[in-house]
Amino acid sequence: MIRSEILKEIAPILRDQLVVCNIGLPSQELHMIDDQPTNFYMLGTMGLSSSIGFGLALAQDKKVISIDGDGSVLTNFGTLPTIANNVADNFILLIIDNGSYGSTGDQPTYAGKKTSLAAVARACGCGNVVEVPAEETGKALQAALDGDRMTIIVAKCESGNIKVPVITMDPVVIRDRFMKSVQA
Repeated sequence: MIRSEILKEIAPILRDQLVVCNIGLPSQELHMIDDQPTNFYMLGTMGLSSSIGFGLALAQDKKVISIDGDGSVLTNFGTLPTIANNVADNFILLIIDNGSYGSTGDQPTYAGKKTSLAAVARACGCGNVVEVPAEETGKALQAALDGDRMTIIVAKCESGNIKVPVITMDPVVIRDRFMKSVQA
C-alpha cells in the first residue's frame, strides 16, 4: 500500500473528526478522497502538522488527529519531546512512514533507512506508540479513537504517489470552515 491507499481506507474513520493534514500531497490526496470541513489542509508549513494538531488538542476537548509524514516529522523532531512532556489524551499523531519525502520527488528519508520513528518517539518519552503495517492503519486508528489515551501511530507503507489536483480552495476558507468545526 502507498500513502493514498491508506488515506482512502481511513477516510470513513476520519469523517467528522478534527484532522490536521500534512503539507503537499497528503493534503491534496485527502482533499480529493473525502474533503470535509473538519479537515485542515496544510498548504505551506512542512513539519508543523503535528505541532498545530497538538496545540489544538491542548486548547480544547475534542479528539484531534494529526496526519504527518516521516519526512515532516524528521524536519521538526522537537515536536516529539514536546508531545511526550505535555500529554493530551485527545491527541492522535498518525505518521505515514513511506521512507521518503513524497511531495518533493520520493527522495529517501532516514526513516526509510536506520531510523525508527516509533523508537524515537518512545525514547522521547511518548507512552503509547504503535507501529503497524499499512494494512492495519485503520484498525490502529479506530482503536486510538476508541481509547482515551494520547497515541502515536507509525504506519509503514511503500513509497509512491498518485496524480492529484492542487487544492484551489483559498487558505482563509480552509481555516474558517475548520474553525467552525472546532467551535461546533
